[in-house]
Amino acid sequence: MRQPSCRMNDDEYQLLARAASVCRMSVANFLAHAALKAARDLDRTAAEIAAEREVLNELFAVRRHLGHIGNNLNQVAKATNAGAEVPHTAAVLDAVHRAAHRVDDFTQHYLDSGTHAG
Repeated sequence: MRQPSCRMNDDEYQLLARAASVCRMSVANFLAHAALKAARDLDRTAAEIAAEREVLNELFAVRRHLGHIGNNLNQVAKATNAGAEVPHTAAVLDAVHRAAHRVDDFTQHYLDSGTHAG
């Protein structure tokens, strides 16, 4: 018999322990069962990992894009401060702030929950 080991932080271990408890299994049995199930269906496992990476890549791309928008808004602010007329500035700023908060909230929720896409 082989006895592989792995490392995880406290939050990851607690998640694993709760899942094992719900399934009425020991942590070791649950971990072995889950790992073997994934290993037996590599096409699905690889697809789920790829989907998760794709979602994360897209979210971080959106965050970068919002950063660029923020830079553009700084330019609008500079123009406004210089006396130029910029219509609808408040509405644009409000919309950008709402979008940024939604992206940040979703990203944090996704990372905290360990949700898998696919």
